[in-house]
Amino acid sequence: MTNSDNTEKDYSRLVKFAAFCATGTAFLLVIIKLYAWFITDASSMLASATDSMLDLFASLMNVVILRYALAPADDEHKFGHGKAESLAGLVQAAFVMGSALLLIFHGTGRMISPQIVVQSEVGIWVTIIAIALTLGLVLIQRTVIQKTNSVAISADALHYQSDLLLNIGVLVALFLSQGIWLRADGFFTIAVGLYLLWGAGKIVWLSVFHLMDHELTVDEQDKIKSIVASHKQALGMHELRTRQSGSLRFIQFHLELDDNLSLFEAHAIGEAIEKEIEDALSPCEVFIHHDPTSVVPEKNEPKYT
Repeated sequence: MTNSDNTEKDYSRLVKFAAFCATGTAFLLVIIKLYAWFITDASSMLASATDSMLDLFASLMNVVILRYALAPADDEHKFGHGKAESLAGLVQAAFVMGSALLLIFHGTGRMISPQIVVQSEVGIWVTIIAIALTLGLVLIQRTVIQKTNSVAISADALHYQSDLLLNIGVLVALFLSQGIWLRADGFFTIAVGLYLLWGAGKIVWLSVFHLMDHELTVDEQDKIKSIVASHKQALGMHELRTRQSGSLRFIQFHLELDDNLSLFEAHAIGEAIEKEIEDALSPCEVFIHHDPTSVVPEKNEPKYT
């Protein structure tokens, strides 16, 4: 089994684990927050429960889409299904926006008609439990994102990072709404709604960035050029093209070699370079076109472009 295969398996295992953790946490949060809302009738608690319901639905959809995105390439999808992950990011962003608008709506209503929150101690304890559960999930998601750079998990993590702020806001609002500042309940709900809208915009940008087949980073491209340049028999390269789909990077370029090399020698050089690139940027697929230098048009450009 190659290093690339191991990396893809690790990626699949980690993102699935994060997705299932998110779904389970969201389900539990919905139950306890709805209970607290029925008891307290706090607008911020209803908004928090509504946000968690949307999170649950989005996380369930995330699990389904990720199963498709992580499926291996087939006859109809030769480059795999990785772009489904970016589509999941767009779907997640749509849910975040819907949640944000709902929060702003409820918060505005409570700002206009403020009232004291009843049995606030129930809401306070439920909110503290929600903060602890959400914090644990966010730590898991951040670990997975650091190791995978998953767009779908990044989008899902935005929900729960904003939930931390929302839950803290609810906690503060429950204290302040006891005659100190009645509009605190609505104010914190609106503030978190606006934050969610801003975060959703970032996820939309990131998803579109990947869907548009953007080139790999400059550092990654420089690493490819450096690997090729380190091989003495590689006389240059040109037409470097790169893109990323899910976890998998696709790299292709023309490798310039001496005219007198045999086909076997040229193939061996290409294989060595390909393996080194795969080890450095795993998981990736490398496509090399071998060019004799005599057929390469002369340009006033660097040899490694």
